[in-house]
Amino acid sequence: MDAKSLRAEIRAGRHTTVTTGMARGHLQANLAILPADWAEEFAAFCAANPKPCPLIAQSGPGDPRLPALGRDIDVRSDLPRYRVFRDGVEVSEETDISALWRDDLVAFALGCSYSFEAALLDAGVPIRHIEQGKKVCTYRTGLDTVSAGRLHGRMVVSMRNFTVANAIRAIEITARFPRVHGAPIHFGDPAAIGIADIDKPEFGGEPDIRPGEVPLFWACGVTPQTVIEAAKPPFCITHKAGHMLVTDRLNEEFRQ
Repeated sequence: MDAKSLRAEIRAGRHTTVTTGMARGHLQANLAILPADWAEEFAAFCAANPKPCPLIAQSGPGDPRLPALGRDIDVRSDLPRYRVFRDGVEVSEETDISALWRDDLVAFALGCSYSFEAALLDAGVPIRHIEQGKKVCTYRTGLDTVSAGRLHGRMVVSMRNFTVANAIRAIEITARFPRVHGAPIHFGDPAAIGIADIDKPEFGGEPDIRPGEVPLFWACGVTPQTVIEAAKPPFCITHKAGHMLVTDRLNEEFRQ
């Protein structure tokens, strides 16, 4: 299914699950929606932290469209699932947020690791969590982000494990996609970045690291969600993990 057809299915409520591996070759994006009086700080936070928060599009206040990513995109209805927060607490999960939309809301689309995963698979580099039908393992770290106004916190990372040869290839390939998290920020000992137990990720699936394999850690788009939650804006909407905005842009457009 192409990206436009998939969005039509999502908009009609016929697809409400994850978008992993769908509309192959098309850029998928994380989403954050904040009131306009928080928008400047969030944009500044993204600019200061491009690895976990690679900003690829931003709407005007009250405008649910992101024409740079697709002419018919409507962020109120084109993601399978949304998380709604009030004062930093999740209050509901929705499949359509049209009834919650306000004329002061600003939408931000951030690059997603699904893009570099597609590049890895195209190059013949296997990704175990995809093979096993699981979500990627994701961890809180001890690495501070760069603060912007009320927004600050620790980086979240995703982990994928490979043989040494494939780990080298993965670093080389993902480095070509800086606008979708780029190269890993760390490999090897998880304790070096503040992860106490690699077998207990805070988000996602369970790891399956086999003898001779090395874990690689990428800056993750869950970072801005945790930072927003900690800052407790009065109102905020994000995507649910794995339930992404599928755009008309191609992953290859973001290769360098």
